[in-house]
Amino acid sequence: MQGDRQRYREREGEDTSLAEQEAGKTEVQNQERKPVIQVRKLYKVYPIGESKVFALNGVDLTIREGEFCSIVGTSGSGKSTLLNMLAGLEKPTKGEVIIEGHHMERMTENELVSFRRDHVGFIFQSFNLLGTMDAVENVALPLTFRGENKAKRMKAAEEMLKLVGLSGQMHHKPTQMSGGQQQRVGVARALVVDPKIIFADEPTGNLDSRTSAEVMELMQKVVREQGKTLVMVTHDNHLAGFADRIFHIIDGKIVKIENGEEYREEMKHERV
Repeated sequence: MQGDRQRYREREGEDTSLAEQEAGKTEVQNQERKPVIQVRKLYKVYPIGESKVFALNGVDLTIREGEFCSIVGTSGSGKSTLLNMLAGLEKPTKGEVIIEGHHMERMTENELVSFRRDHVGFIFQSFNLLGTMDAVENVALPLTFRGENKAKRMKAAEEMLKLVGLSGQMHHKPTQMSGGQQQRVGVARALVVDPKIIFADEPTGNLDSRTSAEVMELMQKVVREQGKTLVMVTHDNHLAGFADRIFHIIDGKIVKIENGEEYREEMKHERV
């Protein structure tokens, strides 16, 4: 009996050692990738009467090429404000946001629009699909704004819908699809412009837990197979664990950064 216990402890130690080695490998791989997003001493301050509210309070972070990163925090923590800053949808009060070598805070509105159109894809909580269009037409819409011809738009949209597993729903309107299917259309629409970076704002907020997990697995697949950089904000600690790295934000500050492998192990032990 004691021998069995000893062997079990040895195996457990081996498993832990392997997990640590894998986590170490992931960290080294991340460090070798080039930085795609760099944030330096970022502040966003809103005046409320005679006082000030710090939505972001000196944020520093680096996200590397091909990473899936989640920014997790409660309502009012500053996570959505940070995402808006990264996407150039809001200007910071102070600090720098550098994406692909471009200083977002220095760009004009027209420059930001062009940059987002050429480099960025978005996935929204509420899907934002047009009810009068079917799945293919919704996915092709961003290419319309680029001036692509119809044949090229439709071909690209069909390829993306196949990628996200919706070959049989290409000509379905949003009302003919489940919430999970609609969000898959949203993922396909983000991918159709071949962006380097995808920003996702609570992408599973309107989905049940099972469908949420399916969408998160799809997003993992997109990062690994398409080589995209994905930044997601969420309030859900479990969903945050699908990422390669997790940034915890509280009161406008990044208070902790965790490796995804280690974070998932911690979550697993907490559930036992």
